Amino acid sequence: MVTIEIQTQTTHHSQYSTIFKKAKRPVTLKFEDVVYKIKTKEGGILKKKSKSEEKTILKGVTGMVLPGEVLAMLGPSGSGKTTLLTALGGRLGGQISGSITYNGKPFSNQMKRNTGFVTQDDVLYPHLTVTETLVFTALLRLPNTLTKQEKVTHAESVITQLGLTRCKNSIVGSPYLRGVSGGERKRVSIGQEMLINPSLLFLDEPTSGLDSTTAHRIVSILWELANGGRTVVMTIHQPSSSLFYMFHKVLLLSEGCPLYFGKGEEAMDYFARIGYAPSVPMNPSDFLLDLANGVVSNDSHEDPAVIKQTLVSAFRTNLAGRLKAELHEIDGDDHEGLEDKQYFTQWTTTWWQQFSVLLRRGVKERRHESFSGIKIGQVLVVAFVSGLIWWHSDISHLQEQMGLFFFYAAFWGSLPLLEAIYTFPQERMMLEKERSSGMYRLSSYFIARTVSDLPMELALPTIFVTITYWMAGFKPTAGNFLGTLNVVLLCVLVSQGLGLAIGALVVDQKSASMLGTVIMLSFTLVSGYMVQNIPSFIDWTKYLSVSMYTYKLLLVSQYKATDTYPCGTGDACLIGEFPSIKPIGLGGQVFSVVAMAIMLLGYRFVAYIALMRVGKTIK
Repeated sequence: MVTIEIQTQTTHHSQYSTIFKKAKRPVTLKFEDVVYKIKTKEGGILKKKSKSEEKTILKGVTGMVLPGEVLAMLGPSGSGKTTLLTALGGRLGGQISGSITYNGKPFSNQMKRNTGFVTQDDVLYPHLTVTETLVFTALLRLPNTLTKQEKVTHAESVITQLGLTRCKNSIVGSPYLRGVSGGERKRVSIGQEMLINPSLLFLDEPTSGLDSTTAHRIVSILWELANGGRTVVMTIHQPSSSLFYMFHKVLLLSEGCPLYFGKGEEAMDYFARIGYAPSVPMNPSDFLLDLANGVVSNDSHEDPAVIKQTLVSAFRTNLAGRLKAELHEIDGDDHEGLEDKQYFTQWTTTWWQQFSVLLRRGVKERRHESFSGIKIGQVLVVAFVSGLIWWHSDISHLQEQMGLFFFYAAFWGSLPLLEAIYTFPQERMMLEKERSSGMYRLSSYFIARTVSDLPMELALPTIFVTITYWMAGFKPTAGNFLGTLNVVLLCVLVSQGLGLAIGALVVDQKSASMLGTVIMLSFTLVSGYMVQNIPSFIDWTKYLSVSMYTYKLLLVSQYKATDTYPCGTGDACLIGEFPSIKPIGLGGQVFSVVAMAIMLLGYRFVAYIALMRVGKTIK
């Protein structure tokens, strides 16, 4: 029996190696006369009206990449390389025209499932290790035809084949956190896409910021991937000559116009034939970039705009017609494997699997932040200072006790809101990347992200209330204490929901933080503690205030209308008649709870709707 298990595991490992080395679904990518336009606005503070103008980014780009080929798109900054790559990857919206086909068919959900896309910036969780990053990705992206252990083994196989074994237990890191090297981080990004064994792989500047040795290793890996039957398309800024000759095809762009498309080793001969040859031996990519910028030589006085126009005309005369003819001659439409609808149309994992994996990943990534000593220390210091300030403020100091409840509402209304505002803006790039690849449902991410924050979000206010409640000398009964605690926790959850909604709606973190502060200050002003007699024309705003409902419920949790307090020499007055309490009242608990429950769900619903704009969901 043991022997059978060992043989089975060995077989699976062999299958994983095969998956990595050979593409199961070859893809022929064709694009013809691709044009992309955007609308730009010109105007400013001093101008009365802003004019909307249309700008053309891509101007009729044509090309073709076959399985087993690497296409490198070169050009200066602003030439349209990334825009074209994004369009070919099915991730570009807007006014795009022309034809882009994958085995003769337009981009579809099936094709998206079979496509890998590596962005220029490595969007990775910095506190996860290399192994954790790839294992979590494998658990989310690989289909349920594989067991959990098989997915983990697959991730380990990718780690080995990408040469990441040495750093597999190191955290990925970020510009502000020391982790693996830039080349290793780039290989982790490539490994995430290779887990699904894509037939089509797009990479945006995979060698950016890397030294020549590391860049050569990255391109060598991509060349090997293409050699396994994959179609690889990449943008690259200024490759070395050794890298340049590794590309099967090269596309040179200048201001959105193609200047050359063809084999890399034939590029220099082509430009020499049309009268542009380097005066001294030089790196082909450097020479091509000079041409794309309209520079022939350092001592040339020719107008760059004229040179560019000449090169564009030469391309249309010498290459465009032959390229389009070749495009229609080669038949790349006979790969039937892409239409395995049973494999592609459904989510690769169930909702519950996505939720559980995202929850575990979220807890691992944010545990350093949630359980940081600084955060816990700050709350403890404020708790003890508050407890000392309100030390044993009994019923004879009713106004002071009310002040502590107001502080509860203000402090635990503002702190969770300001922290929650930064939740989605910080993860926006990650969410966009993962949703664009169809990794999980938005609902599973949203709920997992919310739940993963709850332990610390609720633990700290619980500790805070426990310390201050007993130090302040409130009613020493379990019912009163639990009532106060539950109100504070409800306030925390509602404020957190408001912060999530603001963060999801307002992309700019600074603007979102300012908006959240203004809203919470406004809520605090109308809560009923600072001003009891609010003018009637603005009195309605208090019904939108989480601070007002929290403050009211905190008073109700501690006092009854029939309770008394010393109001003179030997006299006792009803608390319900206290001047600061009477305008607020000690009734209407159910209405306040229902209002906060509606806000609790409503704010999160707004945040969810706002997040639907990020990335594109596969249905």
